[in-house]
Amino acid sequence: MITLRKSSDRGYADHGWLKSAHTFSFADYHDPRHMGFGNLRVINEDRITPGSGFGTHGHRDMEIVSYVLDGELAHKDSMGTGSAKDAPSGVIRPGDVQRMSAGSGVRHSEFNHAKDRTTHFLQIWILPNVSGIPAEYEQKHFDAAAKRGKLRLVASPDGRDDSLTLHADASISAGLFDGAESAELALDPKRKTWVQVVRGRVAVNGQALGTGDAVGLEGETVLKIGDGSQAEVLVFDLAA
Repeated sequence: MITLRKSSDRGYADHGWLKSAHTFSFADYHDPRHMGFGNLRVINEDRITPGSGFGTHGHRDMEIVSYVLDGELAHKDSMGTGSAKDAPSGVIRPGDVQRMSAGSGVRHSEFNHAKDRTTHFLQIWILPNVSGIPAEYEQKHFDAAAKRGKLRLVASPDGRDDSLTLHADASISAGLFDGAESAELALDPKRKTWVQVVRGRVAVNGQALGTGDAVGLEGETVLKIGDGSQAEVLVFDLAA
């Protein structure tokens, strides 16, 4: 079964400094038909205006992944990221993927320090398979060549293939597809797969999709991606 989620059907919020599209119910947007997909709870497509950002706030027991498309996102947290001498800088740019395991509790902020450039990124929440663990931060870069015409694993439960390590029964792959470039992936029909088109146009199992569109696959045995036009996609392998 393939379920289509059109970009135009997402929830939207305009806070002036922040414009956000919600694939699943989030904050003031509530739709009981779209509360998540498997253990994937949130995909927010956010645009932060120059000199703005999220003030310090807290999370716990959630795997939070940020994927920057344009601009920069400066992250600071109570673990020292972005401020402590030997901690990661916390600044993420296009090609970077950031994972924060909120665990027993973490406080953080996210900011666009640029004076003339909007930060465009996806924030993703995945339900963890453990709770109460110490909070963790991880960040890695995946260049365009690694994703060109293929699905590059960027996050997984075991950190294989130099991916980020998620404390969740879920994996994330990223791919770039244009023209004749294509990819095919065998699926476990007992699991769920979510494909989010980050930008461009592409066909997924014969379904034509545009920027912001997505499909959920259940009971399927293969994923086929092709007929792309400057397309960037994220593929989530998820617990049912």
